[in-house]
Amino acid sequence: MNNQNHLNRLETANARLARLGIREQDLTEQFIHAGGHGGQNVNKVATAVRLRCAKVGEDIKCMEERSQSMNRTGAREILADRLEKKREEAKQSKRAEAEKLRKQKAGRPKAIKRMILKDKRMKSTKKKNRTWRQGRDE
Repeated sequence: MNNQNHLNRLETANARLARLGIREQDLTEQFIHAGGHGGQNVNKVATAVRLRCAKVGEDIKCMEERSQSMNRTGAREILADRLEKKREEAKQSKRAEAEKLRKQKAGRPKAIKRMILKDKRMKSTKKKNRTWRQGRDE
């Protein structure tokens, strides 16, 4: 990946975090040794990044790439993705709650009410006819 593309990704990630209300001061970066594939580089150089955001309580660890700067960018992108997902889920739950409330408040249509009342009257009449009257069955 070329350097210009990497810088664009970093700027984009920082802009997304700024839109979400996360400032650079809210982030704590820690560089740690990565493990796994990558050869001698990942074993000797602290290429993995742990990004903590105290404001929202997120802790992201990124060791996808062999480069520390690429992992920094990746961690910021992951943080932005998670925060956007949380916000979207909060919006969805708010919308669902409003829709549920709207449905609860909405009454039945008049035609359905008439049908229900007609059915109730018919049942009432049927029950009245069942009662025992003196002189009827004698």
